[in-house]
Amino acid sequence: MTTDYSKLHELASDLFTLPKSAAEYEQFRLTDEQVDFYHREGYLSGIRLLSTEQVETLRHELAEFFSPEHEGRDLWYEYHTNESSNPDTVLFHALGAWRLRPAFHDILWNPAFTVAASQLLGGAVRFWHDQLFCKPAKHGGVVAWHQDYSYWTRTQPMAHLTCWIGLDDSRVDNGCLHYVPKSHLWPLLPITGLAGDMEAIQEVLSPEQWEQFQHPVAIELDAGCCSFHHPLLVHGSFENRTPRPRRATVINVMRDGVGSSSNDALLNGVPPVPAGTQVTGQFFPLLYDPQKN
Repeated sequence: MTTDYSKLHELASDLFTLPKSAAEYEQFRLTDEQVDFYHREGYLSGIRLLSTEQVETLRHELAEFFSPEHEGRDLWYEYHTNESSNPDTVLFHALGAWRLRPAFHDILWNPAFTVAASQLLGGAVRFWHDQLFCKPAKHGGVVAWHQDYSYWTRTQPMAHLTCWIGLDDSRVDNGCLHYVPKSHLWPLLPITGLAGDMEAIQEVLSPEQWEQFQHPVAIELDAGCCSFHHPLLVHGSFENRTPRPRRATVINVMRDGVGSSSNDALLNGVPPVPAGTQVTGQFFPLLYDPQKN
């Protein structure tokens, strides 16, 4: 029988070690300058979260997922061997890896992630959901320009954070992230699609936004490093035409206290959280509370 790791709200393996005291947590704290940069620009990149060994363990688990017949396949919230409609531009995209394998489960409790996330959110960190974005060598598809929160309005207020973690070295030529700095100060934009048209966002930008959009920043990261970004920051990534893959896992979290704004299921296969009540429970564990750690 497949283990559903969403039932376990503690470490399932020895891949990570939790600090035993508040003093031990201090080593993972961001500097005041880093936190200020995030609030000013809408992102913070180049933070090391994983060792070489931890990256290799995650890659090993990830390799199993590419076969549609893998064990635990019924536990995904979403699973797309190709989110793109074009077989020549493959984008593997899936939600829910934390339920299927121990390393993808345990990375959520990695203190190098949770402590930084708490600082950027300004409070206790509750899990929202995870994602995999993988671009195979030589024909990886794009992730079109978007704001994450445009897909998350079923949870309110907007107190969310995205952490994009490279499982390969991510460079311009193999489809690294690009950010539009300070676009987190823009209002919520209409959805223009996630996998396909990099030009579609032009239709929803004002002239002033379009001018600012002309200067995106490429976020090049070594494997095991991450980038945090605000839920309104406009971001996307171009295709991979290199001989090497570009694999990434994404952890999406929210400040504890965020509630449901929908009576429908927040994620596929998850029991609804009634509108107006706090998001908690088996599928949305509390990862870190600075008042208790």
